[in-house]
Amino acid sequence: MQKALFLDRDGTINVDYGYVYQIEKFELIDGIIELCQKAQEKGYLIIVITNQSGIERGYYTLDDFNKLTQHMISIFKEQNIKIHDVFYCPSLNSPDRKPNPGMFLKAKEKYNIDMNASISVGDKTTDIQAAQKAGISKNFLLTEKNYSSIIDAL
Repeated sequence: MQKALFLDRDGTINVDYGYVYQIEKFELIDGIIELCQKAQEKGYLIIVITNQSGIERGYYTLDDFNKLTQHMISIFKEQNIKIHDVFYCPSLNSPDRKPNPGMFLKAKEKYNIDMNASISVGDKTTDIQAAQKAGISKNFLLTEKNYSSIIDAL
């Protein structure tokens, strides 16, 4: 079994300006690259788990989301970091939408992940609730945008 570092996107990987879908508004949060580098060194898969209700709300399209996702993946790749997968939920009413654990459970199944050995990081309580429901015991609510304590926990 593998272990994973599960990351929310908006507010955890990038600054959350509200429904971020434009490349020019995609700004990494300080410390995220270092966190992912350390996690990768320690054998964690890096998986993004993100609600994207802006698609259903009509604020942006699936194509907009996919373009930004490819941009994000390329930024990490330039730093020799592999994002193994991005699970997203465009729906407002779905068993995949956090605080439900659906996306986490799909990742667990797809990658044979040991949830007890995995870590999740999010900036909202719904991120943590979903991870806990999926069986992840090490969860970090990012409140001060400080990754040092999370890096120490790896």
